[in-house]
Amino acid sequence: MAEANKTGLAVVGGGPGGYAAAFLAADLGLDVTLIDEQPNPGGVCLYRGCIPSKALLHAAKVITEAREADHFGVQFGEPKIDLDRLRSWKDSVVAKMTSGLGQLSKARKVRYVQGRAALLDAHTLEVRNAQEARKIAFEHAILATGSRPATLPNFDLNSQRVWDSTAALELPWVPKSLLVVGGGYIGLELGQVYAALGTKVTVVEMMPTLLPGVDADLVQPLHKRLEKQFAAIHLNTKVGSAKETKSGIQVRFEGEGAGKEQTFEAVLVAVGRKPNSEVPGLENTRVKKTSRGYIEVDPQRRTAEPSLFAIGDVAGEPMLAHKASHEGRLAVEVIRGSKAQFEPLAIPAVVFTDPEIAWCGLTETQAKEQNRDVKIARFPWAASGRATTLNRSDGVTKLVLDAETEQILGVGLAGPSAGELIAEGVLAVEMGALAKDLALCIHPHPTLSETLMEAAEALYGTSTHIYRPKK
Repeated sequence: MAEANKTGLAVVGGGPGGYAAAFLAADLGLDVTLIDEQPNPGGVCLYRGCIPSKALLHAAKVITEAREADHFGVQFGEPKIDLDRLRSWKDSVVAKMTSGLGQLSKARKVRYVQGRAALLDAHTLEVRNAQEARKIAFEHAILATGSRPATLPNFDLNSQRVWDSTAALELPWVPKSLLVVGGGYIGLELGQVYAALGTKVTVVEMMPTLLPGVDADLVQPLHKRLEKQFAAIHLNTKVGSAKETKSGIQVRFEGEGAGKEQTFEAVLVAVGRKPNSEVPGLENTRVKKTSRGYIEVDPQRRTAEPSLFAIGDVAGEPMLAHKASHEGRLAVEVIRGSKAQFEPLAIPAVVFTDPEIAWCGLTETQAKEQNRDVKIARFPWAASGRATTLNRSDGVTKLVLDAETEQILGVGLAGPSAGELIAEGVLAVEMGALAKDLALCIHPHPTLSETLMEAAEALYGTSTHIYRPKK
């Protein structure tokens, strides 16, 4: 074993939470070691998640828009898909970003160690790779080990026809038919990618709606569009059994979608993610886990072992890259002596389907569950000039407001670029803005951002582009 190294801060996991923490710590003058199994930082998000999926979603959007351009008098021939070039382009995006992070790591003098880490005790790590094993002594460590796709016993077939999200992003081939098990954001995003490439996609979801937990009025525009793009959507349905045959995966449904057995050329299992909390040697510390397998942390992201912090997917929901980055930076500040705590009012969530769905703060669904007295203000995109020029008037913008003070508690959007627009909602919630504040902010015309202003105006019955007098 190589001679032991010493570091002030060891960060285990090079994803958006881990590298954000390591980079900030280095910027603030700490001696930092970042450990990951990949040759460069990036984590699942860059290598097998957020970035490759968004690259493919962009390609899918271009294909779809080309097909739909006939609506306004522009005709293209049927797109020809060069799968090898598409795959290569997606991989080049990943390579460019991860190599860039490697350069940033070197520029900041972050000590990057490639390998798998194990905890020997509360102040010592062992890192192994193909060439060596080394010990690293640390004052503090941040565990940012992320998550992995969840699996289903029914699909433990050891078949190349059964994919998780990682396999689907590799674009192994474009199947003639694809069953997506799970109507959450991962399944719907990848389902739209393959539908654009020419696959007949069927979605099965055991809950009564797609995107369970998301407000129904935000899901509706997406559901209507998917009904045209997908071969079938089965709600209140689950897979009873699955077996591989010569022609594909034969599946039997149970519930509302039950019928004769169907065979699909490939199956994508997208039923969520599990935390990577099985950190080797964790039992050598006082770290505790929750019943769902997350590492327990306090509001400062500190575990039951004072020298160890945990952030990102491994520390609990929501499993979002930007939440991990924020937690990582917070943990570094705490290590430096800050009394800061993780207490955001509005963590934005974005589903990068077409149309996109985004929300932050209190949702209408949560308000009902909590018996909160709220007002809802909506602006339909059918009244938006910009949405109409895009031929996308099916969206909606909504505000969830305190019934008495009219403070903005939550914001939701469905439509193109919702993920970009939600940032204004985050700021409004975090700053405690009132509906009147948003209504009085001059928004550029014609833009989709105007829908936020007009949703606020709609509360008072004074929205310019809809006639809805205040009751």
